[in-house]
Amino acid sequence: MASRRVRLPGADEIFRPTAPKPPGVAPRPPAKAAAQPVAAAPPVPAAPPVPAARRPTGRQRHDTKITVYVSAAELLDLERLRLTLRAEHALSVDRGRIVREAVAAILADFEVRGEGSTLVRRLRDGG
Repeated sequence: MASRRVRLPGADEIFRPTAPKPPGVAPRPPAKAAAQPVAAAPPVPAAPPVPAARRPTGRQRHDTKITVYVSAAELLDLERLRLTLRAEHALSVDRGRIVREAVAAILADFEVRGEGSTLVRRLRDGG
């Protein structure tokens, strides 16, 4: 007996880009069917030297995700910052972009200042 379940489109099909891509942008590979076996992840190469002028990845499709837990107060502060950037600086960015910018800034500071960096100082102080 055949399954009576309806096949729904995946997120990649629903949220596919509809505007033409600007020149120089590589097309996204098509989504893999669920029936295909999953290939083993490639080995992680050694980290390349990091430039001192580190920049976050900005607005692009990210294929790696981490989960960060924050307190209600930290989330409220982050949302206030997002709204302030929008209202006072005409910057419409999401919370993920703000976090990536903050990570890039703290990593660049650590690379330049090392022991005297804001990160080391705050971690030592129990920050």
